[in-house]
Amino acid sequence: MLSDAITTEIVVNAAQSRFELWLNGDLVGIMGFYESELTKGGRAGRPLIVSFMHTVITEDFGHRGLAGVLVRGALDHARVYGWKVRPVCTYVQRFVADNPEYREVAVPL
Repeated sequence: MLSDAITTEIVVNAAQSRFELWLNGDLVGIMGFYESELTKGGRAGRPLIVSFMHTVITEDFGHRGLAGVLVRGALDHARVYGWKVRPVCTYVQRFVADNPEYREVAVPL
């Protein structure tokens, strides 16, 4: 019997400044990010501010909740890295508003 398990993975692709959502080995979504120039080389201990610019899920995989999976994974990574997130993407803005457990990670636009 074959397994019908779905596997998702969030990968940070620093070379392309994006988070990637992989579903069963296929790239199905990306979220671009931009490290703020104002905080590079800033004071020690100060979190880096990273703008989450856009969230894209391929058309074939739209309307399945995968954008939320990608945003949640990216915000979880931001916590681990000690980043503060500037949610430029309107989807990320709505996600943070609807999920109060991520509000401390976000900074105002």
